[in-house]
Amino acid sequence: MLDVGRHPNIELMAYSELKGLEGDAGNFTAKVLKKARYVDADKCTGCGACVEVCPTPVSDLYNEGHADRKAVYSWFAQGIPSTHAIDTDHCRVFQGKRCGICAKKCEADAINFDQTEETVELNVGAVVVATGYDVFDPGKIPEYRYKTLDNVITAMEFERFLSASGPTEGHLYRPSDRKLKAEKADLEKTLAKSAKALARFEKKHGMTSKNFLVALTTNTLELTDDLAKDAEKWAAKAKDHKSKDDRLTALAQKADAVTTAKKIAFIQCVGSRDLRFYPFCSGYCCMHAIKEAIIAHEHDNDTESSIFGMDIRAVGKGFEEYKIRGGNASQITYKRSRVAEIVRGENENPVLIYEDTAQQKIVKEPFDLVVLSTACAPVKGTQDIADTLGVDLDKFGFFKTDAANPLDTTRDGIFVCGCAHSPMDIPESVAQASSAAARAVQAIMKSKKAS
Repeated sequence: MLDVGRHPNIELMAYSELKGLEGDAGNFTAKVLKKARYVDADKCTGCGACVEVCPTPVSDLYNEGHADRKAVYSWFAQGIPSTHAIDTDHCRVFQGKRCGICAKKCEADAINFDQTEETVELNVGAVVVATGYDVFDPGKIPEYRYKTLDNVITAMEFERFLSASGPTEGHLYRPSDRKLKAEKADLEKTLAKSAKALARFEKKHGMTSKNFLVALTTNTLELTDDLAKDAEKWAAKAKDHKSKDDRLTALAQKADAVTTAKKIAFIQCVGSRDLRFYPFCSGYCCMHAIKEAIIAHEHDNDTESSIFGMDIRAVGKGFEEYKIRGGNASQITYKRSRVAEIVRGENENPVLIYEDTAQQKIVKEPFDLVVLSTACAPVKGTQDIADTLGVDLDKFGFFKTDAANPLDTTRDGIFVCGCAHSPMDIPESVAQASSAAARAVQAIMKSKKAS
């Protein structure tokens, strides 16, 4: 990405959207909407000072909702251009509240709340569509209980957990355990406030809250006029504090026993090779699961992984050897089985119910964490993009191409690559991108010769 940002022949229009395309191959007019960042990209140095002082936390979609970002943010650290944007749906200024602290803190004077959108027209000879993909929503398969069991996550969520810049800093802490620690931290803050309130009563009446409650329950409390006024309120706060303190003690014991996930299950073909959703194979899921299992073992050598699938499709060069190495060196077990159901077990452990085809019997097996390898789905809004470009989609929602020229869409001069074409892995996407660029050059040269 850095090379793209620095290349003299590439104009990078980030945070922009194609709104219209007219003309023919070699002579298109593209209308592009440059959205308002409310941060001047030419002035912004990407220092992050505005992020540090922003008071508004927002769920971070880049980390799949397992962490928070601020209302002024960058999508991820290595993004090009290295600048920020303001989320108007959550920023206090755009919600009519008093704030603007980011503008005061920015030494580059890059914050501009009055910035507006801009539409520009570009003359282009060809178009390459590389929209990427969306992951299938596993909540559509209720038997896997993705929405109800904290420790059932998607492969994309697990990818963020493995990242040093992710929500767990690369440690395999389970979502349920992270919730436990967050609840403990919140309860500690609540108790600190409660203790201050009780301290005022204790100072005023010269006794501890514990002794006050004992005297109150044993009817040995000598009620002065001041104490009689405060007794009911003090007793309520003292009892509530004790109840929460007992809860904190129990949470602390559980939190102290928390470790990283040691036993992990990967379930393949979640939404793909399934006539209810997508009948095709998504292509990269098997190798992605193996890669994640190997990295998990590198993080903690006690980690064991089981990969459940109808088969393992390792079709690329060296892929089969990689699969075998994972089994031999990274404690990966490959189980030929279609998991029927996931239920809740002890300690929030997901319990898999599946058929062991080797032993020909039904097995119930608990795991610390379950990772769902979800299908590769067309990007949301693909139909709108196709309508804008004037091209067709196939029956699955990907861009339709010519069988003899697999990168050519139904409109001359418009080409596709990567998962805009169909599900595929990174090496194949990169190869297709080079091919699509070559086809675009051919279209432009052909147009120039004709003119």
